[in-house]
Amino acid sequence: MRMYDIIQKKRDGRELSDEEIGFFVNGYTKGEIPDYQAAALCMAIYFRGMSDRETVTLTECMARSGDMLDLSRFGDLTADKHSTGGVGDKTTLIVAPVAASLGCVVTKMSGRGLGHTGGTVDKLESIPGYRTTLTEEEFIGQSERIGIAVIGQTGNLTPADKKLYALRDVTATVDSIPLITASIMSKKLAAGSKNIVLDVKCGSGAFMKTIEDAEKLAKNMVDIGKGCGRNVTAVLTNMDVPLGSCIGNALEVKEAIKVIKGEQKDELYEVCVTLASEMVSHVKKIAPDEARRLVAEAIDGGAAFEKMKEWVDAQGGDVQSITDTEYLPSASLIYPVLSDKDGYLTGTDAELIGDAAMILGAGRASKEDSIDMSAGIVMRKKPGDKVKKGDVLCHLHTCDVKRIKQAEEVFRSALRFGAEPPEKQGLIYKIIR
Repeated sequence: MRMYDIIQKKRDGRELSDEEIGFFVNGYTKGEIPDYQAAALCMAIYFRGMSDRETVTLTECMARSGDMLDLSRFGDLTADKHSTGGVGDKTTLIVAPVAASLGCVVTKMSGRGLGHTGGTVDKLESIPGYRTTLTEEEFIGQSERIGIAVIGQTGNLTPADKKLYALRDVTATVDSIPLITASIMSKKLAAGSKNIVLDVKCGSGAFMKTIEDAEKLAKNMVDIGKGCGRNVTAVLTNMDVPLGSCIGNALEVKEAIKVIKGEQKDELYEVCVTLASEMVSHVKKIAPDEARRLVAEAIDGGAAFEKMKEWVDAQGGDVQSITDTEYLPSASLIYPVLSDKDGYLTGTDAELIGDAAMILGAGRASKEDSIDMSAGIVMRKKPGDKVKKGDVLCHLHTCDVKRIKQAEEVFRSALRFGAEPPEKQGLIYKIIR
């Protein structure tokens, strides 16, 4: 078998066999196939696409390219959630303990933030003492004891994806639906959970900018996940506005605590209840509406918050900072951004708001950058709100006064104003099961 023939076959629009896909994934992972041939195949896939069978095979081969976590001891109780990335996305901090409090075994590996998108691992590390690295024995043991463990991506999971993603990033082949699907779902398969809920973001702060593209990706991931023997739901959510009011690591933890305690019931609450309900529906094999009732009870009755404290404590975190958020990192400088006009806030560019938070120190421009856990933005006005000149649009949080001016300029550039209120947009577009 020759890589040349595989590239030519896909270039001509023909389906690759399981053996050919396996030959490519194994050979490229081992370094036996050079980057230029892998790049040629990725470009051929970009233009010619892949059938569902091809994508299932690619996904499974990438998942098997490294370690695979064995969660068989938990039967069908395991549940995982994946977000395609956004601004202010603290849903894991809420959804994971809610689902665990209702009998799901939530075993999750999360990533760090880069650029305008935040990372769950960074948010968790803003909790003093929280360990984002556990041995496999600790990870499994904690999941058995309390039904939840959330750590950073570790070990030798999906090395094929690591190599292929780095290659796609520099060869203009990132935005291929089959390649995105295989990248995301291979990591989910390797992580071992039976039940998977996907939060597919759509809008200015997301990778998929249009509802049509997001729905196409969501349907593909659901179909491929099912083809690989998993129960999968995708929830399409709006990322034209940041999720919630807070952007930045410790700030987002504080907001997540308000939601999980039932003190904040807004659109963030609605998204989290929907995601958790889908997880519980799969695990308990009940209708989503019944699962939703249980999720609301877990929040209102305090079980979800108790599970959050138990989880943080198990991973070495300071529980006092969860029960009293004043113990979480706080910025030395809080700067109000004031409106210079009257009118309605008609829209925002979520990516630019994420960029402003990054400038304040809440994110990384490169993987080597350090993070100010206290930095970020608290939105005081959202699209649809009436604004008067002098009203506070947001508060910028930072420990470096030199960052304020540029962050304010970028934040202001993200806002759109008008004389009339905009048509109200919900945060949940569609659920694909």
